[in-house]
Amino acid sequence: MAGLELRNISKSYGSVSVIEGINLEVTDGEFVALVGPSGCGKSTILRMIAGLEDITDGDISIGGEIVNDLTPKERNIAMVFQSYALYPHMNVYRNMAFNLELAGKPKAEIDQRVRAAATMLELEPLLDRKPSQLSGGQRQRVAMGRAVVRDPSVFLFDEPLSNLDAKLRVQMRSEIKQLHKKVGVTSVYVTHDQVEAMTLADRVVVLNKGIIQQAGSPMELYRQPANTFVAGFIGSPAMNFFEATIAGNSARTASGATFEFRPAAQVQEGRPVIVGVRPEHFQRSGEGPGLTGAVSIVEPTGGQTFITVDLAGQPTIVTVSGDDLVEVESSLTLYTSPQQVYVFDAETGVRLSDN
Repeated sequence: MAGLELRNISKSYGSVSVIEGINLEVTDGEFVALVGPSGCGKSTILRMIAGLEDITDGDISIGGEIVNDLTPKERNIAMVFQSYALYPHMNVYRNMAFNLELAGKPKAEIDQRVRAAATMLELEPLLDRKPSQLSGGQRQRVAMGRAVVRDPSVFLFDEPLSNLDAKLRVQMRSEIKQLHKKVGVTSVYVTHDQVEAMTLADRVVVLNKGIIQQAGSPMELYRQPANTFVAGFIGSPAMNFFEATIAGNSARTASGATFEFRPAAQVQEGRPVIVGVRPEHFQRSGEGPGLTGAVSIVEPTGGQTFITVDLAGQPTIVTVSGDDLVEVESSLTLYTSPQQVYVFDAETGVRLSDN
């Protein structure tokens, strides 16, 4: 196993910069997820780590060794792609063994590695099958098994679950987490799905336009987002935002709605801000005047119901218990707690509240 470090990594295509001065350290055995919208640079970073993409500037270090000039093979990494990329004419055993055969490993060692990985991933009954005889989840496990047998220093996952249906994605998330627990190899996982990133990773790195917006544990990003981008990206449904101005320890919208919050420092009176409230942080009871609005949409999901309410002059998503009976066009009064109201600078997006 080995740690991974990116130092001032940049990538440009001609005059177009896609990655700008990325600094990231992944400790030995850590599982880190890179998450962000399409085009944010997460897959480009993964490909640069793998050696499939040249870097424009900076250094990549694996196990303390700078690998900028090493080939993908020499970096001792294993990559699991969105596409399973299995050889259709080979059975599962051969698919998992093939790279070891090319590397000239002894047959006994190949057999031991393949069968150990097959046991770990519950693939033993499938070793004689061809890829066409497997389900999508089974094919993805074979792709992971092919990576495991190589005994790499670093695992790289490039949106490996995006081709699976919703139920299989949940199952495979659990299996990848268990796999990491068993093998303990340093792992970098790329996904656009923030729920996937939060459930899998020890640490999540949020990217936008080639720049790291924030890196931290899943709950740190949820509870203490650095800016409006992270606040809006982490959490499902997404945080609601309201334009407002500072009035004492409150922020007041143009419609007159008032949100009390805890300022991290003295905030200038009249300063334009963005107020953020997560759907699950609106309460049906509380102190103060509350916010009243008409319900326009009701979306039951079972344990929870998502409702859209006209609050502070705009449609607002609110999460309530699935047992709460809320009807369209009914009037609803909701309350917020200062500890759960986020306030951000309107110009920079940086968080100003103490939460």
